[in-house]
Amino acid sequence: MFARLSTYQGSPVPAEGDVGAHSEEIVRQVKDAPGFLGVYYLVDRATGEAKSLTLWEDEQSMRDSEELAHRIREETARREGQQVVGVEHFEVGFSHLGP
Repeated sequence: MFARLSTYQGSPVPAEGDVGAHSEEIVRQVKDAPGFLGVYYLVDRATGEAKSLTLWEDEQSMRDSEELAHRIREETARREGQQVVGVEHFEVGFSHLGP
């Protein structure tokens, strides 16, 4: 499994702000990409820093999705008043969800 970690910077997010307001639209855009396994969106409300982590079946699937990912990142950042400050790629050493 491989992962793409994108980092965004924007203004702090108020406690009442909905950080998942556009999640369905974003997932809809990426879910049918070959090899897509999942996505997480992480937000630090106090600093305005956010990260998106997408998970991919293999490195080739992740690389093949670069153009789509770039478009989604730029659209999301613009809509949310953020700036994309970094994109990193990793191989997943292990993962575990649940108890």
